[in-house]
Amino acid sequence: MSEHPEYTATILWERPEGASFIDRRYTRDHAWSFDGLSVPASASPFGVRPPLTSTDRIDPEEALVAALSSCHMLTFLWVAARRGLVVDRYEDHAAGVLGKNAEGRIALVRAVLRPEVTFGADAQVDAALLDELHEAAHRDCYIANSVKTEVAIEPRIAAASAS
Repeated sequence: MSEHPEYTATILWERPEGASFIDRRYTRDHAWSFDGLSVPASASPFGVRPPLTSTDRIDPEEALVAALSSCHMLTFLWVAARRGLVVDRYEDHAAGVLGKNAEGRIALVRAVLRPEVTFGADAQVDAALLDELHEAAHRDCYIANSVKTEVAIEPRIAAASAS
């Protein structure tokens, strides 16, 4: 076994029988498979218009934003638990923006994470501590460390739960 874990995904696209391809009017629908789970995917409707893409499927740009958000959340939960802070709920409405990067190529140039965290009733968390927790989570997030995209974090504290 390798010293470093390897993460795998199977991506499958197939040309429908009888469909043309070289006219570039082929479906972008495909599937992502991970650990026995299949996720329907397609191209972003901002880049390829329906019916050649399906708006009810995940596109790679959404997946990248979700991966950044999910990694940040998981790292944030780990940081908070290490600090003895109980987190009851974490919800993020993340967004990504396509634009031209420094090389003039289209890229996800900015991702904004907008996590709203509900801490347990006994947690004493102010804006400065929340920023510190998010900075630590961002610094240690594997996915954020893997991309050139600017990742901004705009956290909010939700009302404490009554537990």
